[in-house]
Amino acid sequence: MKILIISDSHGHIANLKAAIEIGQKTDVRAIIHCGDWDNLEAFDAVLKYKIPIYTVLGNADVDSDLEEALKYESKKYDSNLLSLEIDGVKIGVIHHVNFKDERLFGFKIVFSGHYHSKEEKMVNFTKFIRPGALINGINLAIYETANNEVEFINEQI
Repeated sequence: MKILIISDSHGHIANLKAAIEIGQKTDVRAIIHCGDWDNLEAFDAVLKYKIPIYTVLGNADVDSDLEEALKYESKKYDSNLLSLEIDGVKIGVIHHVNFKDERLFGFKIVFSGHYHSKEEKMVNFTKFIRPGALINGINLAIYETANNEVEFINEQI
């Protein structure tokens, strides 16, 4: 299954919509947002696409209305470290990675944000992916569960 990975949208609805439309063209079946939505309007814009959303909070997500919506409207939500399994792949989602956090190494892949840059690396047999920040452009990753591969799309503004 293809999954759209996005992060750090900081309320930039136009870039959120552009990223989701790219995902739709590649037939994504789920969206993972790695935090820093910024506001409820950004989350509502993504909900309209009717694609299951898996998400965490970021350090800029301070609106309690946003957290309530994430809890009840997302397919799966956690305020800090989200653990899920899709197509037999154990996935972790966190906003800010700390490589001293041993919980992260129980996943096959971990998606994160916070740094506003893209990254792909292996640490202790776990793949770590940061898609880049939507606030800076159309920055996203498409993850394919069947082969554990990631395609980055980065169009800075």
